[in-house]
Amino acid sequence: MFRKLPLDNPERIDCAGESFLRVPAESLARLTEEAFADVSHLLRTSHLEQLGQIFDDPDASANDRFVALELIKNAVIAAEREFPSCQDTGTAVVTGKKGQNLLVAGSAKAAIEEGIRATWDSRNLRYSQMAPLTMYEERNTGTNLPAQIDIEAGEGETLDLLFMAKGGGSANKTFLFQETRRLLEPDRLLRFLDEKIRTLGTTACPPYHLAIVIGGLSAEQCLKTVKLASARALDDLPDCGDMMGRAFRDRGLEAQVLELTRSMGLGAQFGGKYFCHDVRVIRLPRHGGSLPVGMGVSCSADRQIKARIDRDGLWLEALERDPARFLPTLRTAQYPVRIDLDQQIDAVCDALSGLAVSTPVLLSGTMIVARDMVHAELARMMAAGQPLPDYMTRHPVYYAGPAKTPSGHASGSFGPTTAARMDPYVPDLQARGASRVMIAKGNRSAAVVQSCKAHRGFYLGSVGGAAATLGKEVIRKVEPIDFAEFGMEAVFRIEVQDFPAFLIIDDKGGDFFARPQ
Repeated sequence: MFRKLPLDNPERIDCAGESFLRVPAESLARLTEEAFADVSHLLRTSHLEQLGQIFDDPDASANDRFVALELIKNAVIAAEREFPSCQDTGTAVVTGKKGQNLLVAGSAKAAIEEGIRATWDSRNLRYSQMAPLTMYEERNTGTNLPAQIDIEAGEGETLDLLFMAKGGGSANKTFLFQETRRLLEPDRLLRFLDEKIRTLGTTACPPYHLAIVIGGLSAEQCLKTVKLASARALDDLPDCGDMMGRAFRDRGLEAQVLELTRSMGLGAQFGGKYFCHDVRVIRLPRHGGSLPVGMGVSCSADRQIKARIDRDGLWLEALERDPARFLPTLRTAQYPVRIDLDQQIDAVCDALSGLAVSTPVLLSGTMIVARDMVHAELARMMAAGQPLPDYMTRHPVYYAGPAKTPSGHASGSFGPTTAARMDPYVPDLQARGASRVMIAKGNRSAAVVQSCKAHRGFYLGSVGGAAATLGKEVIRKVEPIDFAEFGMEAVFRIEVQDFPAFLIIDDKGGDFFARPQ
């Protein structure tokens, strides 16, 4: 379903015996601005329906239901259009097809970029794009530009667009495997997919919309198809191929792979059935000597929206504006353990040491926020023999980077970032008494598990995809205290009340993601 924007219809003009539609660049900019504003706060109804179905499934785990509840609560807050659904408000990606008889009066690229700039400037979003100044030095552009814009030429007098806000976490879970004809055997292919899907882990905030593409005339065609399929933009493909090499969906294999994901035990982040909402498997033609295989996901921040310009006006896909109707009438009871973070760090570790891996906790008190750029600077300091800042040894460390703060609130959307990016730093930090308690999302390396065992450390998993809830209801105070020049990657001291998390790695070598599921 689409809604019409209150903009003038394109002008019809005749030239050289042909009829054309002409749309002002300003209208295309307005369409782009509106699209990214909607997609930053709203989700598709179909996605929310899938979250709601988890509560009706008797085979869903308590953790599946807990995550689904947090994600729907997050959607309710985001739909108020102050807090974006995720703190990583993403790279702006625009794909589409423009008919040769539709003309843009001005630069289409500049108009789209202007719409993106206006959205990120006017809303509580986060600038995430880094401009390389040299091979090793880079700076945030402060506009969320550049954008990825890919528009094909086609026939007719319409412009069809797909706007996507793609966060780094889900983008990092896009993979290309260069295989051979030997893979195209049913049992061998399923074993291959089982192995590769497990490597996705939970760092990109499942439940996922999983896309798998077998074949492609090039690596880039394969991966572009992955991205479009993850957005359900290719759902109308036929069920079989033909001698012209047309693309098709293998719905039988989709059902097999979905069942495979539901038996892995990873579930919606902390164990269970709902690692994936659905699966798309697309087969493409290929060169006889090449078999690219692509895999990627759309995460819980399932942000894409379609648009169309035609003779009747400018249209935008209607996203769900009342996600509260998907909240369950009976909420799953949870009995988390409350942890006071304002104790001495040894006392916090004592409290965590008495808990079993996978125990839910509610954290209240002070955390330090530090992520990639800060960890790189701390590594430089350690290499130079300099002491670490005392905040790294006195408090738990939360890996995150906030979006802008709405007026009248203490924090913007402030969800966890991927823990694994900080893994190389952990052993050295913990050996110096720092990063004893870490909070983020996703699984960690064996080196982190070993370091926590050696240095009495802990890793707590936060619910990925609930950034708006954390920003509005959990984080009470945010104060930058170091490396202010890093922008959203600065060090912050934050105060939280009832911050939900799960014990993932303990001080005895326990690891939730390594145990039998």
